[in-house]
Amino acid sequence: MVTHPTEFLDYRDQRVQDFVAKAIGDATTRKDRAVRLFYAVRDGLHYEVSGQDLSREGLRASAIAARGQGFCAHKSILYAAAVRAVGIPSRIVVSEVRNHLASPALKALVGGDTFVHWLTSIQLGGRWLYVTPVFNKVLCRLYRMPPLEFDGESDARLHPFTGGEQMEFLTEHGHFDDVDYDRLIGLMRSRHPGMFTDGPNGAVVPDAGALAAQATES
Repeated sequence: MVTHPTEFLDYRDQRVQDFVAKAIGDATTRKDRAVRLFYAVRDGLHYEVSGQDLSREGLRASAIAARGQGFCAHKSILYAAAVRAVGIPSRIVVSEVRNHLASPALKALVGGDTFVHWLTSIQLGGRWLYVTPVFNKVLCRLYRMPPLEFDGESDARLHPFTGGEQMEFLTEHGHFDDVDYDRLIGLMRSRHPGMFTDGPNGAVVPDAGALAAQATES
């Protein structure tokens, strides 16, 4: 069910509960809670690709909340778990996109400008909305792009167009009630083999440098 805890959306873990409580504060409506959780994930978790854990353990919401950083997969998983914790149905959405704003170092790591991109869908007001709590405000400023906002009523899927090229959605691989680990990590391995190093603790993204430092290269 899309509100139940799962292996990866393990919102009953105290680390997720603490994250949710701090984020929602005195918000009482589902809409307000969804919005506050969006910004808590978007700006409260540092966006980084290098060194991120893609093991089963590393992709659990509880581990992500404890680590406090990650890229689209990690941030979307934590958001999906957090909104379920307050009774809002959610799913993981996995797509492929073309990202024209990526730095040369990131393109070298993933093997081009086409990325497997994770986001979330949530049910509010009787509708399913696409929500992308991924690129934080500071990173967007460094890459000279407006941050993606969420009002609890409309999709938050594409960054506002400001001229030039923007992220282009190419293929959607599905909506998932939980992370289908073998299928989705298998997809990422096939598209981005350079992102995986297999150590004693599972799959870890190699160190390709901090994205903030690469902003001037993009």
